[in-house]
Amino acid sequence: MNIYRNIFVWLLIGALMILLFDMLSTPKQTKKEVPFSDFIEKVEAGDVVEVTIKDNELTGVLKDGTSFKTYVEKYQGFIKDLRTKNVKIVVKPPDKSPWYITFLISWGPILLLALLWVFFMRQMQMGGNRALSFGKAKVKLVSDKTGGITFKDVAGIEEAKAEVQEIIDYLKDPQKVTRLGGKIPKGVLLVGPPGTGKTMLAKAIAGEADVPFFSISGSEFVEMFVGVGASRVRDLFEQAKKIEPCIVFIDEIDAVGRHRGAGLGGGHDEREQTLNQLLVEMDGFEGKEGIIVVAATNRPDILDPALLRPGRFDRQVVVPPPDVKGRQEILIVHTKGIPVADNVSLEVIARSTPGFSGADLANLVNEAALLAARREKDTVEMEDFDEAKDKVLMGVERRSMIISDEEKRNTAYHEAGHTLVAKLTPGTDPIHKVSIIPRGRALGITQQLPIDDRYTYSR
Repeated sequence: MNIYRNIFVWLLIGALMILLFDMLSTPKQTKKEVPFSDFIEKVEAGDVVEVTIKDNELTGVLKDGTSFKTYVEKYQGFIKDLRTKNVKIVVKPPDKSPWYITFLISWGPILLLALLWVFFMRQMQMGGNRALSFGKAKVKLVSDKTGGITFKDVAGIEEAKAEVQEIIDYLKDPQKVTRLGGKIPKGVLLVGPPGTGKTMLAKAIAGEADVPFFSISGSEFVEMFVGVGASRVRDLFEQAKKIEPCIVFIDEIDAVGRHRGAGLGGGHDEREQTLNQLLVEMDGFEGKEGIIVVAATNRPDILDPALLRPGRFDRQVVVPPPDVKGRQEILIVHTKGIPVADNVSLEVIARSTPGFSGADLANLVNEAALLAARREKDTVEMEDFDEAKDKVLMGVERRSMIISDEEKRNTAYHEAGHTLVAKLTPGTDPIHKVSIIPRGRALGITQQLPIDDRYTYSR
């Protein structure tokens, strides 16, 4: 497309230069325009020496050398007067169009059709290349060994890290792991809620083992065209076999690994064909191949049983939300590059954020840093973390919202009711904050937070 654009620009420049040259090369003479009646009077007075007639334009020269111009419309009587006064008469044909106008009229349509033909042929060639690459996997290969991500960058999921350590040992030294006849798992399924660090853990596995890392989303396999998803699965594993040992990470595998037969398209659904090809590829691994498939999902209950059987995804690693110790470790990781004030206690923040995932804690640190920057502080203080936590949990304050005193009183009674019920009900979580300042979509809010991590409730 850049070539066509350059050609068009040069053609435009050439046309402008030709037009400018034609305008400058044509002599322009200034002639005084006079009414036709004055012209007749000058003829009768014998003041006209020469007359040139061209179409309906009449130019001439007077005895004193002055040039003039006038117009005549279908009137030939004055010619007799000119001849009587011995005026020289010159008749010229109408002006012809410039040569470039004639050229454009004659050859312009042909050139336009030729350019259109070349343009469409080029588009067809590009379309052909796209068609050939349509079945290629849209996989991202991290060639610099996952950007240096290791287990030091992954905190709060120590059990999951220990579970995948065998994979790292196998990729580093296969003989050490398999010397007693054991076989390494061909696939590892990371299961856990959103934001708990499943993708980061997969990158850390590749970083620790120092092997290439292929990353692709499950939704990128499936297209509306039949056979494309299966072709992309084949292409993915062909690429992986060329640079093994390596790790193939499929994020959100539930997009392609659902129960077969549950789709609207029945057994011939494109998604099911893609899943079938994935099952074949994983089952076709040979023991010597150093390809480990790592997948992540937060909905393991909807995956096809054939995908979870031994020999495919042999091992399921649960990646749960971090406990208080894990949250503190995650906060330490995310505050490494942030100037934190001395009054900030990451332990206190970790204890006051039960249920937060790793992504939630990263967002909390980021919000606190942005809040401190807006206030033009040099360091992030504890009050910034507290306000950021309230913003994440309860929403942004809407102090500009105009509320009448009666509505404020009603909101206060309402939130006081929540507070009394929470205080008088045994076994409930303690009150964290009560506010009648509108936050988010609420006019007021009563926030309860447990002191420690709780995994069960009596009611």
